[in-house]
Amino acid sequence: MALFGKDREREVAAPVAAPQPAAAPVVPPPDAAREVEMFERERDTKARPDEPGGTTAFLGKGTRMTGKLTFEGTVRIEGEVDGEIAAQDTLIIGEGAAVKAKVTGTAIVVHGQVTGDIIAGTRLELRAPSRVVGNIRTPNLVIHEGASFEGQCAMGGAEGRRGKKEKPDFSALLRSGEGAEEDEPQHEATK
Repeated sequence: MALFGKDREREVAAPVAAPQPAAAPVVPPPDAAREVEMFERERDTKARPDEPGGTTAFLGKGTRMTGKLTFEGTVRIEGEVDGEIAAQDTLIIGEGAAVKAKVTGTAIVVHGQVTGDIIAGTRLELRAPSRVVGNIRTPNLVIHEGASFEGQCAMGGAEGRRGKKEKPDFSALLRSGEGAEEDEPQHEATK
């Protein structure tokens, strides 16, 4: 006990240190700034606005699935899938993924290989080094440099998503344009 009491006495009796000048700011090396940029960029690509709340399902590398897969929430696929994929929310097909399926989802981001038709309700994004062989249908399409797409693309608004296949009839415009050209020279000749 006496030792503890003496320690307290020393603390109380110790002179109060005068404030010291502030230390010079530490300047990080140039590599540190690049490293921070890299992590910021990585965080930005992981936390995308089209991926709210994180991933709810994940099929990792080495996973092989055959058949019909149905998901709710954000899904990331890194393995192999053969059959059909239906996602109610965001579907991310990773760089290591090999998908041979009909793919449907609200928002779809492809980094890997997809062989089959893709139907995205709001947005389809093909990022490098993705390779898509098949037909795609989406109202919003983004193809990044380095991505590959072979097939047909149909982009329609809400009408296209509901299955209405009515196309506007432009033949009336063509006929009225042709008739106007023919009428003008006739009027000039008759005058």
